[in-house]
Amino acid sequence: MSQRRAIHVDPSELLCTKGCGFYGNAAWQGLCSKCWRDENQREKQKQIQEDWALAERLQREEEEAYAYRQQRTQPHSTPIKPLSKLEERKTKEKPSRVNSVTKLFTAKTPSKKDVSFDAHSSPSPSSSTGRHSSADSDITTKEFIDFLKPLKSGREIFKQCRAFTESMIYKRDIEVDEFSECVQDFYQNLSDRLLTQFKGSSEHVESVMDEVEKYIMIRLYKDVFCPETTDDEKKDLAIQKRIRSLHWVTIEMLCVPVDEEIPEVSDSVVKAITDVIEMDSKRVPKDKLACVTRCSKHIFNAIKVSTKEAASADDFLPTLIYIVLKANPPRLQSNIQYITRFCNPSRLMTGEDGYYFTNLCCAVAFIEKLDGPSLNLSPEEFELYMSGQASPHWPPPTAACSSATGSAALTQVNQSMDLLTGLGVRQERVLEKARQMESDLIDWTDEVEQKVQSVLDSLPAGTPELPVTTDSGTTPTAASSAIDSDNVENELLPPPLQPQVFAG
Repeated sequence: MSQRRAIHVDPSELLCTKGCGFYGNAAWQGLCSKCWRDENQREKQKQIQEDWALAERLQREEEEAYAYRQQRTQPHSTPIKPLSKLEERKTKEKPSRVNSVTKLFTAKTPSKKDVSFDAHSSPSPSSSTGRHSSADSDITTKEFIDFLKPLKSGREIFKQCRAFTESMIYKRDIEVDEFSECVQDFYQNLSDRLLTQFKGSSEHVESVMDEVEKYIMIRLYKDVFCPETTDDEKKDLAIQKRIRSLHWVTIEMLCVPVDEEIPEVSDSVVKAITDVIEMDSKRVPKDKLACVTRCSKHIFNAIKVSTKEAASADDFLPTLIYIVLKANPPRLQSNIQYITRFCNPSRLMTGEDGYYFTNLCCAVAFIEKLDGPSLNLSPEEFELYMSGQASPHWPPPTAACSSATGSAALTQVNQSMDLLTGLGVRQERVLEKARQMESDLIDWTDEVEQKVQSVLDSLPAGTPELPVTTDSGTTPTAASSAIDSDNVENELLPPPLQPQVFAG
């Protein structure tokens, strides 16, 4: 018996591909948040330089074409001096023209100065706070103010967070990646200032940043979660359909070391499913991430109770995949993208939250690429299960069944199916004979009517009815006339139909 191949992911595969030691993410092409932003900034700087070069080349070609046209339109006797003045005027206009052209190519990414602190900034009277206010945002604002009151710089922090939120509401039409970069820049800027203010107290800075993230993201949630400018909704539907088509995957196929027959294990599995589904109801990235962490801890508990020993990473990932398949969480890809874009990057790069979230991303990527060998199945078996033509839960179609009761039940089902098939064939034959009999009766009725009509037509007009006499020479009575008419009718009737025995 061949050994079953379990799902295995080396811990190094969860780390950033740049080798910085932080956790990577599939949404960042395997990079951590810091390396991804650095790489993104380099790409943008390279694009800006290429755009500048293109703009200067276009401007130079335009000037050369303009000068060539001027030379051809000028008379030969015209002195060169006016042309020099023209060139001088064009040279003065060149910077403005270059700037206007480069605006078409330069990225609109706001610099850190755009989100830097300004002690005198305040939202404009015509801000959209009223339009975007809700009961939840008002409660969050009040809680945020209460949290900042004991802090020396609490008023300044609130002023900057409010100004930043108001400015981002006006920029809701920009690309979501650009929106995410602005938020991440603000996080980094504020975090650096708090570290200087609190003299390196990372715990205090982290607690403040948690409240800052909660305040900002609740106010911006409707604009940044699954925006229309992205394909997040399309990815949600694709992964949901994919998980639904894999409903037949069993614990044994994934080599999950969990025994759901144990009540405590079953309870942990249900709690894990509940937590990963609950992730969609949260609006703060930190709270969504907390749902993933609680789900993962329930998984570790289920494995520990089932195996009577501490769970390993090789046991955790297959079980997480099984939980995701059973839960089929709503808007799974949108929630993952939302956490990736707007969560405090330090939380995703390190700690247990970052580890569990990275595993969730790996589980989703595994489900998207799931095939037969991943489940220790042949490609033919995998296709049969995916198409619904077979199921691992059905008894095997062989003579030797593992259970005598199952074999007898299967035999009875097959016999019943054969009997129903035979009855269907016989019913079709009976219906065909009945339709033929109906057609024959209609034809016979038409034939009798034609014969009667022909006899009536052969009689001369005005012929009186002749009395019918019997052999004894007497006129028949009404009763005898009725009998004779019956005899005539019986003569016209066809011979009686003989009962037929249908084959089958």
